[in-house]
This record gives sequence, C-alpha cells and structure tokens, in this order.
Amino acid sequence: MNIAVIGNDEFVLGFRLAGLRRVFTAKPEDYQKQLREVMETPDIGILAVDSKDIESLPVNFRIKVMNSIHPVVVPIGGGGATDLREKVKRAIGVDLYKEDE
Repeated sequence: MNIAVIGNDEFVLGFRLAGLRRVFTAKPEDYQKQLREVMETPDIGILAVDSKDIESLPVNFRIKVMNSIHPVVVPIGGGGATDLREKVKRAIGVDLYKEDE
C-alpha cells in the first residue's frame, strides 16, 4: 500500500520534496473527478488531501470520501474536526492508541 497526496501545486509541493512518489495535482474545476480516480487506484492505502478542498465538495461525495476505508482519506490543514484515531481504528479494526489497563 502506498501513501498518496492530491491537491493544488502549492499543497503537494512539500510532499514531493519529502520524497512522496504518488503525488496528484488537481485544479479546482477538476478536483472531484481526479479525486474519484485516485480513490479507485488499488495500491493507495492512505490519501492526504487539503481540508479546504474537501470542504468544497458536494455533501454526498464529501461524506463518501471521509468515510472511505480504502483508501483512508486524511485531511490536512484547516480547522476541520477530523479524528485520525477513529479513521485508523475503522480502517484496520484495532485501536492503536488504546492503553492496556
């Protein structure tokens, strides 16, 4: 499984510099179509997206994207209330942060 990122040129630049190989650039008018295509790529397990781009999606598609477990979509930036712990738990079925008592 690979980690990928999708967004505008500015958003993906840092990921490219960090060595991420699966980088997809999308313009605002093509974002939804490109996001759908990237989400259907079988070898992508985690997809980083700009939270501003997610907020611009139609509600039904946004819900589908945020509830996806393959790939797990992780919004980055902004003030979005995203619980990465719950996403990981839903994707792999184990709470990695749970402390044994």
